[in-house]
Amino acid sequence: MDTQLIIIIGAIVLLIFFAGIKIVRPTHRGLIERLGKYRKFAKPGFHWIIPVIDKMYRVNITEQMVDAQPQEIITNDNLNASVDAQVYFKVNFDEESVKNSQYNVNNYQWQIVNLARTTLRNIIGTLTLKAANSERGKINAELHKTLCDETRSWGIDIVRTELKQIDPPHDVQETMNKVVKAENEKIAAIDFATAAEISADGTKRAKIKEAEGVKQAKILYAEGEASAIKLVNEAADQYFVGNAQLLKKLETIEKALKDNSKIVIPEGSDLVNIIGEMAGGVLPIEKNKTK
Repeated sequence: MDTQLIIIIGAIVLLIFFAGIKIVRPTHRGLIERLGKYRKFAKPGFHWIIPVIDKMYRVNITEQMVDAQPQEIITNDNLNASVDAQVYFKVNFDEESVKNSQYNVNNYQWQIVNLARTTLRNIIGTLTLKAANSERGKINAELHKTLCDETRSWGIDIVRTELKQIDPPHDVQETMNKVVKAENEKIAAIDFATAAEISADGTKRAKIKEAEGVKQAKILYAEGEASAIKLVNEAADQYFVGNAQLLKKLETIEKALKDNSKIVIPEGSDLVNIIGEMAGGVLPIEKNKTK
C-alpha cells in the first residue's frame, strides 16, 4: 500500500513538474504573475513556474504589421476617398516596455488600428483629393509622428507607416484621367510646335546663308570686273593717250579675232604696229595692198 502511495505521489510530482515547464523563444519575452500579481520577467530560455499559482504571458517582440482597413474619408473638396494604410511596429524588448504593452493598454494591436484610422481621417479631411495624392509622404510622416506620440507609454516602437491607397470615386477617377490625357496632349502639341519652329528657323538661316553667298559672289564678280576695267583704263592711258578712236578700233579687232574673222587693215596703219607689239609677232591680219 505504501509503495502504491509513493508511486502515486511521484506521478503527481512529475505531472506538476512538467506542467510548470515553460520555454521562451528568442522572438518573445515573458511576464510571470503569481496569483494575479507581477512576479518575474522571463527572458529567452527555460523557466519553471508553479502550475495554477503562477502564470506566464508571452509577448512577441519582433516587428509586426497591422492593416488599418479601407475606409471612406471625405476630403476638403467634399469627395469621398477610399483610404487604406499599414502600420509596422514592435514591442521593445526591455522589461519595462514589455510590462507597459500588457498593463498600460488593452490589446495594443486593435488600439493601433483604430488610432491609425482616426488619425488618417483627421489628416486627409483637411486636404483636397489632389493634394492628398501628391503629398503621400507628408501624410505618412504625420501619421507616423502621431502614432509614436500616442503609443509612447505602451512600450511600443512604431517602425513605419505606409499608405496603401487613396482612391477617389469611379466617376471622379474617370474625369481625372481625361484631364491628365488632355494635359499630355497639350504638352505633345507644344513640343511639336516648338520642333516645327526650330526647323523653320534652321531653314530660314540656311536661306540667309545661301543669299549671303550669292551676294558675296556677285560682289567678288563685280570687283573682278572693276579690276579688269581698271587694267584696261591703265593700258589705255599707257598706250593710247589721246587716241580714243584708235582704242575703239582695237577693241573691235579683238572681238573679231575671237570669232576667227579676218580683218583688212590698210597698209601703213598705226594699228599694225600696235597689234604687232601686243601680240608679239604674227597675227592673222591681211594688209590691204593698194594697186
